[in-house]
Amino acid sequence: MEINLISDTVTKPTKEMLDAMMNAKVGDDVFGADPTVNELQEKVAKMFNMEAALFFPSGTMANQVAIKIHTQPGDKMFCDKWAHVYNYEGGGAAFNSGVTSHLIDGDRGMFTASQLAKAVIGRGDIHVPFNRLVCIENTTNKGGGACWDFEELKKIQKITKDNDLAFHLDGARLFNALVAKNETTEQYGELFDTISICLSKGLGAPVGSILIGTKQHIEKALRVRKLFGGGMRQAGFLAAAAIYALDNNVNRLAEDHKKAQQIGEILVNCSYVKKVETIETNIIIFYVNDTIDPIGFINKMEEKGILLISMGEGKIRIVTHLDFTNEMLEKLLKELKNF
Repeated sequence: MEINLISDTVTKPTKEMLDAMMNAKVGDDVFGADPTVNELQEKVAKMFNMEAALFFPSGTMANQVAIKIHTQPGDKMFCDKWAHVYNYEGGGAAFNSGVTSHLIDGDRGMFTASQLAKAVIGRGDIHVPFNRLVCIENTTNKGGGACWDFEELKKIQKITKDNDLAFHLDGARLFNALVAKNETTEQYGELFDTISICLSKGLGAPVGSILIGTKQHIEKALRVRKLFGGGMRQAGFLAAAAIYALDNNVNRLAEDHKKAQQIGEILVNCSYVKKVETIETNIIIFYVNDTIDPIGFINKMEEKGILLISMGEGKIRIVTHLDFTNEMLEKLLKELKNF
């Protein structure tokens, strides 16, 4: 039995999801003629009480298109030093949009409104980039699935409004945060100019992300998606999986969070573990003692059929998900105790 905890992107569609995919009505989405894609886009826009949405093959493309529609080459984007849009999207902000990134030294991938306020102050002459965009990530990937405080986000939004900055949410795992913090999609729709949602992580769809915003934003995004090669023709088969995921797999995210807590409780009592980051959702990040090589630890666990991943800087990551069963949990806990 292989236990893959590298990411929540490793899930396979369930029989019910596959049935929904096989029965999907499809058309050519590049011409806006796929009824199931249109249904998904309308559904998600309505969930967030926003005007429009657009289906993408990946979260990276959705984020990169959002950056592109909010900026011009030479502009400045503000984000946390651990932000996915800066660290894990291949340098796309610079390559695709020609923007420079101002990195804020936050905590677990989250900065404060006061930190942003200090960052946006300064000269505004021809020698410096135009301040144009603020990106935040909820939950934070490298921050261990941490959830932003909503009141802090409202303070950050005020700063963006006061300084004429666009506000984008990389919501790759936003539904994990919503379930953990008992928040609503409508709350987030009120705060942000654009939001990207990944459908192939905790929600369990095989492929796809969605970008939400105003009709004007999405019209621009449609053109840039075409420019980036993101048109997918009969994408309704994938959209059907996403609709099924949204209808059936949101509330069950709490099960992933519970399993993560159980793993954390074992790790804090393991003598070889130096530190376990605070666990809020489905991501566990921990550090082994200095006498143990983190990569060596990961390799040893792989020999036992358990796949983990390094996040650099000594961080080892475990991600719980839809396909991580109770039987797998018991085996993992046993192996961690006996390591």
